[in-house]
Amino acid sequence: MQVSVENVGKLERKLTVRLPAEGLQSQVAARLRDLGRSVRIHGFRPGKVPPRVIEQRFGAQVRSEALGEVIRQGFTDAVQQENLRPAVAPSIEATSTGEDGEVAFIATFEVMPEISQIDVSGLKIQRPIAAVEEADVERMIDTLRLQRRSWNPVERAAQAGDMVMFESVGQADTGRIPAEGVERAGTIIGSSAILPALEEKLIGLAAGQESDVEVDFPQGYRVAALAGKTVQMHIKAVRVSEASLPAIDADFIRSFGVDAGDVATFHKEVRANLERELKGALMARLKSDVVEKLLAAHADLELPSRMIESEAVSLARQADQQAQQQGGPAGAANPAAFTEVAKRRVAAALLLGELARQNDLRLDTSRVIETLNLIASTYEDPQEVVELYRREPQLMQGLQSRVIEDQVIDWIADHADLTEQKLDFQEVMRPMAAS
Repeated sequence: MQVSVENVGKLERKLTVRLPAEGLQSQVAARLRDLGRSVRIHGFRPGKVPPRVIEQRFGAQVRSEALGEVIRQGFTDAVQQENLRPAVAPSIEATSTGEDGEVAFIATFEVMPEISQIDVSGLKIQRPIAAVEEADVERMIDTLRLQRRSWNPVERAAQAGDMVMFESVGQADTGRIPAEGVERAGTIIGSSAILPALEEKLIGLAAGQESDVEVDFPQGYRVAALAGKTVQMHIKAVRVSEASLPAIDADFIRSFGVDAGDVATFHKEVRANLERELKGALMARLKSDVVEKLLAAHADLELPSRMIESEAVSLARQADQQAQQQGGPAGAANPAAFTEVAKRRVAAALLLGELARQNDLRLDTSRVIETLNLIASTYEDPQEVVELYRREPQLMQGLQSRVIEDQVIDWIADHADLTEQKLDFQEVMRPMAAS
């Protein structure tokens, strides 16, 4: 094998490889022999098809497949020989296919950046710590009751917490809204499901009562005709309903999969769920802080452009799928809009991966099992979920990547300038800004 490497950019390499044709010819011959033993052709007994017939029928296809395999293996051997670490799959052009005595190809690809020994001892990291308190358990049970509440119509005036169905007509400088008829909507007062300023105007109205009010709509409001305008509105309450919360009885408890149906077991299950969520949220916050400090310390890291492009496309695809699930148009997400986020993710992945390599951090299989069991415990049939992960290599690979990344985050925290930040459950569970 003859190999030459050309630097065509900071990270881009052009690899020219020449291989003797004998390797391809032996691959073709072996594949044709295998076909001869298994292929069925009308007029011939199995295993008795003449080689020339096999060659005529399948020779071109077999040669193409064998050439692809020879080139793939040749590329793998060449990058190992030259100590190259491809960042992405190569673009390969075959320049000779063995007809003139050799197989030759040119592979163009980006390599992983060279990263010197990473010292994390100077990173100032905060590890958040928190615990699930009894008040958090009671608060969650109250939330579960709210999710199962029923609504009963009342004759009194609406107040905070009531559900109000209403009709409205607005008059702005652009005209009547809607142009004809009335808008019909409903909201729970205090939920901010609609504009809070409008929800407040519903307080004090009983079913059938009407009122003329003035409402200021903010810039960027979802209805363009109302955005940034002061609107004179006529509103009419159609129905006012108050919430009725279910009792915490055996039926209520069993509806959440707690077959025992007793309050003590229910509290225990709720606490276990909250502790599982808390553990994940604490790791997410620690990871966010570690990655932010790590990226700041390596802001000049050269990144493979194709890795960034691939990540941006993946992020755009995810955003597109979410938009479609919410009734939006397909293909609206532009990968270019995700470039900066993609850069951060690629840089973080490279640095965490390099730290694992430099410090010989290996996947902790016991932690994989623990994490899988935690994931499975949130489903009705945990064992079925465990078996699914074991059957699906892609799912298991994703889980293993997550676990080794968490291991690296913990290692960094243990070796950095670490302080603990005590928070309560509610603080930890507040959503963080996406990165």
